[in-house]
Amino acid sequence: MLKKDLGLFLLILLVGATVAVINPRFVSPLNLANTANLIGLYGLFSIGEGFVIITGGIDLSIGSVLALLGVLFIQLLNGYGLNWVAASAIIVACGIGLGLVHGFLITRVRLQPFVVTLCGLLIYRGVARYYTDDGTAGFDFGTSFPTLEWITSGRVFGLPNSFVAFVILAVIMAVVLHRSVFGRYLFAVGKNEEAARYSGVNTRSVTVAAYVICSGLAGLSSIYFAMYTRSISPASHGTFYELYGIAAAVLGGCSLRGGEGSILGIALGAVLLQVLQNLVNLLGIPSSLNFAVMGTVILLGVIADGELQRLRRTRLAKRGGPAAAAVATPEPQLGHEG
Repeated sequence: MLKKDLGLFLLILLVGATVAVINPRFVSPLNLANTANLIGLYGLFSIGEGFVIITGGIDLSIGSVLALLGVLFIQLLNGYGLNWVAASAIIVACGIGLGLVHGFLITRVRLQPFVVTLCGLLIYRGVARYYTDDGTAGFDFGTSFPTLEWITSGRVFGLPNSFVAFVILAVIMAVVLHRSVFGRYLFAVGKNEEAARYSGVNTRSVTVAAYVICSGLAGLSSIYFAMYTRSISPASHGTFYELYGIAAAVLGGCSLRGGEGSILGIALGAVLLQVLQNLVNLLGIPSSLNFAVMGTVILLGVIADGELQRLRRTRLAKRGGPAAAAVATPEPQLGHEG
């Protein structure tokens, strides 16, 4: 996994150096600060998406969760005059609640993660659009929340606080994923859920926890995005953001088959995506091609993952025969049973 992370880091340096040569504005303090801010904003929910992918699942509802919870956050502050601390706690709690619903439907009702989160994508955005009467939710003119604005949009030693929050969260999640029993259970469920269950792992609880983390971080991200944009139009806010999370995770070494991934890799994936977006802007490439660039990146990441899997099977087959290769590469876990 460290080889993958190192390769991704070198790729980021290569792309960054190339863009800087073509357009020196890339390394300007203002551009680097703006890029770091976007890395922080998109990186927060990308980590949550990575947790779900490691279990062999997927969450397609992140963008709609951002829209719905962002609207509710603005309403709590602007409409009900709630203290920002209480409003933030409610929003994160709502995100956790949505994660519990997803986990319940996947582990107890035994629906496919794709179906559950796709329905969530449609339902949450529909509710948000109905709540705002298909309009825009925003703060009243002159409304100010100094402490909250500093936490979400301020800077520390020139670094955007969103980026600082992302780094702190990444360190915490790295400890959870790579230095805890829960983290080992996540990888075990992703590798082979049935084997993990027979080994005594409560696979249902582990899967639910992954979706809780994902939606909880989406709730936290919705606060940062609401303060960044200052207004939210549910019809467009957060559109396709789940693809950014998936792309960052896949680029960072998370296999869509489950059982692989690292927080460092996901963080580097988020960095690479924003560097590529910055490349599109600085080189004058039409913004309409942004999604084409992202789709190409995801495709290349999946192809690379497949090639690596084939190389591993070949090496294992040479060392220990076909049986070893078969054991090392389990079939993809499309659903969650426990």
